Amino acid sequence: MAGNTFGTLFKLTTFGESHGEAVGGIIDGCPAGIELDFNEIQKELDRRKPGQSKITTQRKESDIVQFLSGIFEGKTTGTPIGFSILNKDQKSKDYNHIKDAFRPSHADFTYQNKYGIRDYKGGGRSSARETVSRVVAGAIAKQILAKMGVTINGYVKAVGEIQTNLPIESLDFSNTEKTIIRCPDLKKAQEMIDYIDSIRKSGDTIGGIVGCVIKNMPIGLGEPVFDKLNAVLGGAMLSINAVKGFELGSGFEGTKLRGSQHNDLFEKTNNKIRTRQNNSGGVQGGISNGEPVYFNVAFKPVATIMQDQKSIDKNGNLIDIKGKGRHDPCVVPRAVPIVEAMAAITILDFYLRNKAITI
Repeated sequence: MAGNTFGTLFKLTTFGESHGEAVGGIIDGCPAGIELDFNEIQKELDRRKPGQSKITTQRKESDIVQFLSGIFEGKTTGTPIGFSILNKDQKSKDYNHIKDAFRPSHADFTYQNKYGIRDYKGGGRSSARETVSRVVAGAIAKQILAKMGVTINGYVKAVGEIQTNLPIESLDFSNTEKTIIRCPDLKKAQEMIDYIDSIRKSGDTIGGIVGCVIKNMPIGLGEPVFDKLNAVLGGAMLSINAVKGFELGSGFEGTKLRGSQHNDLFEKTNNKIRTRQNNSGGVQGGISNGEPVYFNVAFKPVATIMQDQKSIDKNGNLIDIKGKGRHDPCVVPRAVPIVEAMAAITILDFYLRNKAITI
């Protein structure tokens, strides 16, 4: 299986399966001499871990990361950073009933046909359990970016049809962690929570949208052809489990505007060139322009539902199938730190690439 590495200079390679002994990764290209706050890294993992609330899966994992290399006396050495997170609360028997079944909208059919073998316990490598390793690398990347003043704030923008309509300039991100849904619009947050809980009780699932805002961006990140900042950022988000869409800046709504309405006009204030509005989402010609980068990531409903469905087994027989075990009724609350992590890895990688070019 190829495709387990992301990045050009700041690289993350992940390993492990949902119900294996452990998951983990190797970070290559991390600058030396960075003093790490391990409490902050664990805090990011705690935001992603299962069992947080009634609207997330009840699998209980402490998600304590163990660093194996690349760090000495609390600082990065510049050598590969190896780490692992043990899986401690597997209930593999919950998946015995689907050993030969192809679950609707899962990776079972494609994995079986591509490799001739699959780990049916929790989905194996296709499980979102893999994203815990991304959060570790993203937490380190966020600490490095913070030294440059770059901030990354993800939040739940929508659950089903329930959406916050507050403009990003009005969002108070200090409210994001005040509710289990991670929506900074507290008036909408409880409505979202109640809706997810009702969906959970019916044995069904629902999708949603995670928004993200990156502020204090350096100008000049991104390459203008195939490695556009928005293209790589979009690829990073689409690599996350259950993601079905990505839009930057005005996104699909921008298609409804005229060019005279959509264009970001330049102006000079306080001896600095800025744009009056930011429909570009901080990226023009594939390169960051210094304005905030903002985007939305669409997540589909979780594919495992606690309702009877028709499906096919590996022999082509029609079967009845129903989900068992512990699953999220809506993935977006736990997806927020994953989106932030992939954004941080992408931005730091482009920063290091840009720095290498200008040396």
